[in-house]
Amino acid sequence: MKEIFVRKLKVTLCLFLLMVVLIHIVIDFVPSADYMSCRCLSKATGTLDHLSPSSILAAQNKLNLRNLQDFSSSNSSLEKGFHSTEGVSHVGGLSNVDLQDANIKQPETKEKPTQKIKSKLSALFHHPLYKIPIPKVTKKDKLFGTASCDVVGLFSASLNRVWPARDTSAFLNQNAHPAWLSFYSGINRYELYARHDPSRHDLMEDLAKQKIISSVQKPGGTQLKLIMTFPNHGQALFKPMKQTRDQETSADFFYFSDFERHNAEISAFHLDRILDFRRIPPVSGRLVNISKEIRDITTDKKLFKTFFISPAGNICFFGECSYYCSTEHALCGKPDQLEGSMAALLPDKMIAERESWRSPWRRSYSKFKKAEWELNENYCAQVQKTPPYNNMTRLLSLIDMTVLDFLMGNMDRHHYETFEKFGNHTFYLHLDNGRGFGRHSHDEMSILTPLHQCCIIKKSTFLRLQLLATEPFLLSDVMRESLASDPLSPVLSEPHLEALDRRLKKILAMVENCKKADGHKEVIVDDLKGNQYF
Repeated sequence: MKEIFVRKLKVTLCLFLLMVVLIHIVIDFVPSADYMSCRCLSKATGTLDHLSPSSILAAQNKLNLRNLQDFSSSNSSLEKGFHSTEGVSHVGGLSNVDLQDANIKQPETKEKPTQKIKSKLSALFHHPLYKIPIPKVTKKDKLFGTASCDVVGLFSASLNRVWPARDTSAFLNQNAHPAWLSFYSGINRYELYARHDPSRHDLMEDLAKQKIISSVQKPGGTQLKLIMTFPNHGQALFKPMKQTRDQETSADFFYFSDFERHNAEISAFHLDRILDFRRIPPVSGRLVNISKEIRDITTDKKLFKTFFISPAGNICFFGECSYYCSTEHALCGKPDQLEGSMAALLPDKMIAERESWRSPWRRSYSKFKKAEWELNENYCAQVQKTPPYNNMTRLLSLIDMTVLDFLMGNMDRHHYETFEKFGNHTFYLHLDNGRGFGRHSHDEMSILTPLHQCCIIKKSTFLRLQLLATEPFLLSDVMRESLASDPLSPVLSEPHLEALDRRLKKILAMVENCKKADGHKEVIVDDLKGNQYF
């Protein structure tokens, strides 16, 4: 009897252990909620016809929550979250009257005091002027419909055309939510990225740290640029370091032969965000090993042939381009480490067409000739009669771009781009800013010609410029703090930061002169009463 009992006990224990193992196996094979919500990613190697409605809806809900996290509430609920502007009412002309005109309600005195923010940059982004919501984003206002799955389907189709031999399904399964995909999904008619979109931070992390698996030279352009690819198929435009922080562009250089600086690209992104334009794709600095991350992995034979070892024992290369691509202007590492800017690439034009517009105030790009706007003081009146600038919004957006360019000293704004899907009713893309921040000791007033000749500016832009001229939010201070987060910090030398404050004062002085000549209402165009966005 004992033996029979022992055998039964052993059999029972074995069955129990078997049941436990089976339960664990079943749990491991049950798909997670995240996978089910984007299961279309594994099937998106074709067109959008293969996507199931349930997966698109799930992805859409997630995406909408992410993109609209700061703008989902109504104006009244937004106003309740504003910090008190009591300390700002007496500085720099930004009075309580200005805030009331901007439809920004002051919080009630009974509210509990918020924790004091020591960071000037955080305080700036908590200011009411940086909490003005964009309109509700509908399906037609999004660059890629309503779901991130749309982007993947389109991207996969274009990827298969470029690399037909590659199996993109493996990439899609392993990288369900790459940062570049979230960035693309968030692009809409009103902004390139949301004010507090977490995907922006994730994307900048990728630009700074992701492994580089491919480096090839970007065709065209006057100076050397590389397109770098990451394992998750994200891509970045790499501009190598050509000048040190303390070097200043010679006054004898023409603007069209100036160097393109990596730190100018980085700084332009931060300045654009501080001005609340958000029209420059994310840019991060990065220290690149030009042996392992360029030479050893490039498939570009022409680029590979330009590598050499300098007499000092450093790895150098120069590529092929119109300017500064020679042994005399080679880019050398120390011994193989080279700084550069990594800018997130916009969606390929095969899946998101962009239209290029020639700037009305484009320079002549000649050593001898002057452009028409340099000879005709009434040139703006002519521009205002010419489509698309007969639309006041388009002209005001160009003035915004002028303000950005003057602050960083960029004379090389010959064209700008917009997403073709949105027609004339969208923002300008502020691309290619490498020729900014060249001369801190000189303020090129001709850059402000559009503002000087047209004498108009958005009220929202004007109020933010006034705010950035005050001590609590001084432009040089918030720029210094913002740039401190970059891996290559310090990105700008102190003279360049000081130049920002000096130039800002000149912009405000020009606006004041316009107001004296034409009147406040004619110069300050109110874009805060329901007509800020087209």
